[in-house]
Amino acid sequence: MTELQGRVALVTGSSRGIGAAIARRFAAEGAAVALHGRTHDAAAAVQEQITAAGGKAISVMADLTDFAQIEAMRSVIEDNLGPVDIIVANAGGNPIPPGPVEDITEEGWHASIDANLTTTFFTIKAFLPGMKERHQGIIITMSSAAARRPTTGSPIAYAAAKAGIELLTKEIAIQAGPTGIRINCLAPETILTERNRQQIPPAIQDQLRQAHPLQRLGTPEDIADAALFLASNRSDWISGITLDIAGGSVLV
Repeated sequence: MTELQGRVALVTGSSRGIGAAIARRFAAEGAAVALHGRTHDAAAAVQEQITAAGGKAISVMADLTDFAQIEAMRSVIEDNLGPVDIIVANAGGNPIPPGPVEDITEEGWHASIDANLTTTFFTIKAFLPGMKERHQGIIITMSSAAARRPTTGSPIAYAAAKAGIELLTKEIAIQAGPTGIRINCLAPETILTERNRQQIPPAIQDQLRQAHPLQRLGTPEDIADAALFLASNRSDWISGITLDIAGGSVLV
């Protein structure tokens, strides 16, 4: 399979879960993949899986809230693999529990924004100039159903950060499109990563399944398939969109 043959891809937050699935899929399609994480052992395990399957990958570490570390990471990737053609800005998460606005601390708010919106902005900021110089590049950002379908008890700070990523995606599509760069956003619903399988009780999983018209929860491979489509030539005339991967549960 050679959908991405000869391309270099960076997938942030790819030491586990959705990011790891995307990285493995890209490598299987011929891309040389830079795996990113904060834990070397976890990223190295994914790297071993990729190389054992005949793919090419390296592991890079960086705190994505520190722009200098991202710049250093970019240099390592370029020295080992070459200029980055594809970015999947997947790193993120919800560092605080859901609750009323008045209960969110300043520290919790900043942590949520930094873990999602700031990391995405800094990652793109570091790699976009090179893409513009080469007049080519593909960027995929990561939102969430939390930003697409506000509900009672939703994680407000996390949802706001993800909504910001969607707007950032549109703005960059307008700014960078004339230089040949495409950018799109994925918005998954509940995904059965290994961690979620362990943390969400089976009874709750069943309730969540019933809330989806397709009557199942998503898998990391569902997200990887969508990311591959947006990274490939099959989506050459698509830019600036947010694609809901939600089993029909987000209808807007």
